[in-house]
Amino acid sequence: MTLIKSISGIRGTIGGNVGDNLTPIDAVKFASAYGVWVKQQRQKDNYKVVVGRDARISGKMIQNLVTNTLIGMGIDVVDVGLSTTPTVEVAVPMEHADGGIILTASHNPKQWNALKLLNAKGEFLDAEAGAKILAIAESDNINFADVDSLGTITKNKAYIDLHIIEVLDLDLVNVNAIEEANFKVVFDGVNSTGGIAIPLLLERLGVDVIKLYCEPNGHFPHNPEPLKEHLTDLSEAVQKHNADFGIVVDPDVDRLAFMDENGEMFGEEYTLVACADYVLSHTPGNTVSNMSSTRALRDVTEKHGGIYEASAVGEVNVVQLMKKNNVVIGGEGNGGIIYPDAHYGRDALVGVALFLSLLAEKKMTVSELKKMYPNYFMSKKKIELTPELNVDAILQEIETRYQHEQLTTIDGVKIDFPDNWVHLRKSNTEPIIRIYTEAKTQEIADGLADKFIKELGEIAKA
Repeated sequence: MTLIKSISGIRGTIGGNVGDNLTPIDAVKFASAYGVWVKQQRQKDNYKVVVGRDARISGKMIQNLVTNTLIGMGIDVVDVGLSTTPTVEVAVPMEHADGGIILTASHNPKQWNALKLLNAKGEFLDAEAGAKILAIAESDNINFADVDSLGTITKNKAYIDLHIIEVLDLDLVNVNAIEEANFKVVFDGVNSTGGIAIPLLLERLGVDVIKLYCEPNGHFPHNPEPLKEHLTDLSEAVQKHNADFGIVVDPDVDRLAFMDENGEMFGEEYTLVACADYVLSHTPGNTVSNMSSTRALRDVTEKHGGIYEASAVGEVNVVQLMKKNNVVIGGEGNGGIIYPDAHYGRDALVGVALFLSLLAEKKMTVSELKKMYPNYFMSKKKIELTPELNVDAILQEIETRYQHEQLTTIDGVKIDFPDNWVHLRKSNTEPIIRIYTEAKTQEIADGLADKFIKELGEIAKA
């Protein structure tokens, strides 16, 4: 069990000891630190924060702790209840709020939860803001409101509907073409809030939706990370119902993956590639993804005459580079679509609408669409960390050993070989080292990953 404190918030497992896990005391501690930071941004009489959560079993408990802590600091709370990460991001500027908190541990299993923190733009905090909140949490300088200055709670359950309206109003969402395509899809909502939002969106688009695990009760029917090995039920359902394709999201609906008509994965890395191909065909420009994402986005961007650049891993890093480069679409290879015309956050609802628009306009199957793109294969592996491991020293040794190759060290160590690459980095959200590789075949990608796992082990033992 563990508690991870990072610039993007606090994440941990429920129960256990204070300071080692996400206990009620830790939830209050970091919610109050965030409240102090919110008040430091602007001196005014009233403050407002939007709070929403995914369907995790611990969600209601953590939400009660967080919202009542903010009220105790004299901050008004807009409670949007069961929601999605992108919906809360959209709600913050709509409410003219001073920030937002999303209670979700994304793709982590059910024993995890987290406080993901937003600024007044509805975007994740940058490193400076995150560091300030962590420092406030470790200090005793937290001042609560007196009895006449307590905040209030306003419940507003309309934001998923408002979010869907915003998506449907995007210029590049071709509602008519999607309706005319008469798609039949199977959707896996992993028993979280995607089971509320995505079917509503699909129904508004005239799609025949077969729901799989759409009861938002927090009992995930499989590992909630939307990877091939976790989605056998979706694959079987797509084939059983003769569906055009399958859709799956993670518990907080910022990651998106598709499955073709044969029950085969389209590949979460290719969610962004396909959506970018569609956007770039209508609005030429530049793209950004993180450095653990497929080279296929670079290839598609250059095909349309644009420039691709990679950022450090982490949504805030992707967004910062997107703004700097004035890109038309970006995101992360884990199925995260960031479309600035909507907002600067990963949004599976936007991704669904763009992907379906592309498919409807192309008038082809998902398997045919996949063949249009450069065929890369990725391996995503990890090594569990133990307290005695000096990860920085291990990665420094890798950097020294491969100093004559093309290296990028803004986030761990990435080695770009002529025909493949490997990226080694310490996770921001789990106590692991991630080993991502990409190559022209799955065998080569897996072999490259295994080679570096062995090499990391040898260095750790030396």
